[in-house]
Amino acid sequence: MDEFRAAALECPLPQALDLIGEKWAFLILRGAFNDLRHFEEFQAGLGIARNILSDRLAKMVAGGILARNPDPHDRRKVSYTLTEKGRGLLPVLVALRQWGEQWAEGSSRILLADRRDGKPIRKICIHAHDGRELSLEEMVWLDRETGATCGRVAEQLEVAA
Repeated sequence: MDEFRAAALECPLPQALDLIGEKWAFLILRGAFNDLRHFEEFQAGLGIARNILSDRLAKMVAGGILARNPDPHDRRKVSYTLTEKGRGLLPVLVALRQWGEQWAEGSSRILLADRRDGKPIRKICIHAHDGRELSLEEMVWLDRETGATCGRVAEQLEVAA
């Protein structure tokens, strides 16, 4: 248990959740991935209160997820665009959507597809370095410095529960 607690203190998950771990942050991200750029577009498209939207946008800009710049077509407007760090959240957003389709509200009539051939994308899964799909039981935590095994992922989750 002490090992788990020590590892948990170093885990990047709490910091990530602090930045994007709430409903409106994910909906703003979804909007940004779908080319919403202006405050008014986010507000109208999400139905979010202006003060909450302002707060979340500021937090995402401060966290490096979105960039805030004058709109190139209308300097009176501000444009919010995904940074590289923000674009790196695409697999997270897709995985959450796929999880929701399976376990929450079910399938939407809108699906994410490959632009080239119009076929639905595959389910996001975890792959080994050689491309094999891995289950929870096939993964372990390793110490980056020593390479020592710190336990199976499933074992660590059982201990925490």
